[in-house]
Amino acid sequence: MGVNSSSISELQDNEYLKRLCGVESICPNDPFWNQLLSFQFQPPNDVSDMRLLEESTMGICKNFAINNCRTGNFGSLVRVFLRRAAELKASAQTEDNVFVWQTYNALFIIRNICKYFIENLSEEVILDEFETRPSQLAAPASNTSANADGAGSVKLVADSAEGDEETLADEFMSCLIELLVDVPVVGFTYSLHLESLNTLFVLLSLQMFTTQPACTSTLYRFIMQGKCSIHACLLMKTLLQNYIKQEKCPEQLSKPGGSSMLYNATVAVASGLWTVVTLGLAKGQEAPSEETPAADAPLLANQSLLLMLILTNHCTSGQSVHNPYRQALFSFTNSQEQDSQTSSDPTEAVATFKIDYSQLYDAMCQTLKDDQTTLLLYTLLHRNAHVKAFILSRTNVDQLVMPVLKILYHAQEKNSHHIYMALIIILVLSEDEVFNKSIHEMRLKNITWFKERQITEITLGGLLILVVIRTIQFNMTRMRDKYLHTNCLAALANMSSQFKALHPYVSQRLISLFSQLCKKHTKLIEQIQHAASQETRSVESGSETDLEQEHLQDLSVLEEVIRMVLEIVNSCLTHALHHNPNLVYTLLYKRELFAYFRTHPTFQDIIQNIDTVLAYFSSRLEQTDSNLSVEQVRDVIEQGIRQFSKTKLKKFPELKFKYVEEESPEEFFIPYVWSLVYHSSHLYFNSSRIQLFTLSTTTVT
Repeated sequence: MGVNSSSISELQDNEYLKRLCGVESICPNDPFWNQLLSFQFQPPNDVSDMRLLEESTMGICKNFAINNCRTGNFGSLVRVFLRRAAELKASAQTEDNVFVWQTYNALFIIRNICKYFIENLSEEVILDEFETRPSQLAAPASNTSANADGAGSVKLVADSAEGDEETLADEFMSCLIELLVDVPVVGFTYSLHLESLNTLFVLLSLQMFTTQPACTSTLYRFIMQGKCSIHACLLMKTLLQNYIKQEKCPEQLSKPGGSSMLYNATVAVASGLWTVVTLGLAKGQEAPSEETPAADAPLLANQSLLLMLILTNHCTSGQSVHNPYRQALFSFTNSQEQDSQTSSDPTEAVATFKIDYSQLYDAMCQTLKDDQTTLLLYTLLHRNAHVKAFILSRTNVDQLVMPVLKILYHAQEKNSHHIYMALIIILVLSEDEVFNKSIHEMRLKNITWFKERQITEITLGGLLILVVIRTIQFNMTRMRDKYLHTNCLAALANMSSQFKALHPYVSQRLISLFSQLCKKHTKLIEQIQHAASQETRSVESGSETDLEQEHLQDLSVLEEVIRMVLEIVNSCLTHALHHNPNLVYTLLYKRELFAYFRTHPTFQDIIQNIDTVLAYFSSRLEQTDSNLSVEQVRDVIEQGIRQFSKTKLKKFPELKFKYVEEESPEEFFIPYVWSLVYHSSHLYFNSSRIQLFTLSTTTVT
């Protein structure tokens, strides 16, 4: 490093790095720092190169960690950055690009050192690396300026450490947040914002390499309770605004020499350094197309969203550590509406912020293919009542629902977490009556991604039913997850009383699902009977008994599912028979499916209404010519619907299901969030050291 250009192969012999990592203490005022931070370096441009850089500097970082215990050079480097960051706002306003560039270089070095610390040292030792001061050893006699500067350095640290809560690590993390909220995002500060976010990722990635909860971590306490927490609302607002803007990499940074905004002395270096933060896309993450190179991707939006999810999903219990970021995200309001819900009790006032909901809604609709956006939408729907009400009031809610349906439709290409989030979004939306009604009034044409059958026109509600049924069938053959079954059926049940003008194919798929379940039920009964007969003929029947017990449990679950499907059909007939002649036609066509369940004690009551409807319309058809065409049969059904009296049907409680989050949500969300960071942050993490999750079970697509 230094003023000369460097490559990975030269790093081990670089004189500036040798001095930084050596046994000599370097005070923050030493001219060495200006020389060190004026480096030109060909940085990695993909994750594999990033890994190569890390492996090439492993020895340097190891020596640095050992020697820093005596030299305190890491603390000096951090203080150099803090000093520059304090003046950064003014320099950004005056377009001092060289100053921004060197500040970025300092932060880049700090991040890489911190990454080694996080993955190889305990948190206690990491904090000691921050706090070790050069003055703890006598300065070399030949360096009188270092001695004086060292004394000045000690005074600075002592001032900031007078309170127990103020440490250099706390001050550094707070500085990163202040940089994000105070320094405007312009062409030449874009990369600095990205590096600040990446450094926060590295520090908080401590969670990936331990099984201990975040509330026990000092670094997490710093960000939740230390100086950082003062800016919680402003930080969350800034991150949301970054996400909403979806700002791409500025041209002058993505293309060497692409703008006169950068000084000639720094154009090549700054544009070259840009690839440090763009890196390459991690495996498993949907890559930009060839027409959209990585440098043009909205990286700042992506990193901002990931940091929001990290901050929101840690320390959620509130018992030992309060999470102000979570509170801010759950309570922010619409900047385009007047305050109408202010608390009359000042003791109940919640620190919050305002943002344009319309812009947020549009951004989510455009990026819902990503896991992280899906998780953000879930969080806002479930936790922020203002955002939920706004989304449900949209007349273009199809713009939000369609991407979610595409996630479910392509379930075989997605990880289970992504499928769950998409499905729960549908379930939460289905809790609203207006939503259930409106989706059957929105007509869609030529759904190109739906391949099972060409449908020229269908309602959004009809398409939603098709996709959810397909998800159930996919789960039956692949995942076999009872939790997923339950949520799919709960969403259909919530909507069933509002089913309207169901497409013939939708009606067919609904009854086809019932038919598939019936076949599975018959097969399971046969397996139970076979296991029972084997048991009677076996002297040692322990294994058969276990097998029979397993089959009985499967039968119980299956019968619950069959009953829910029948309840959905019954609810539609009870509340919306006059709107669904196609469903009646399909029921008549498949009426033999229901014969077995008329006498079954589990289904006897719920099938009564279906039998009543079948008997009524069968009677009307029998009174006509036996050689009716399909259209004539439909005409008879439509005439019968107009004359059918609802009083003939037995009333059941209306089907209403509400999503309730698990008691310990951190057990699901923290591993999920960090798996997203691992796959989607464009940073390299040593997978062999990760303890929080298993990569084979958290593949992000």
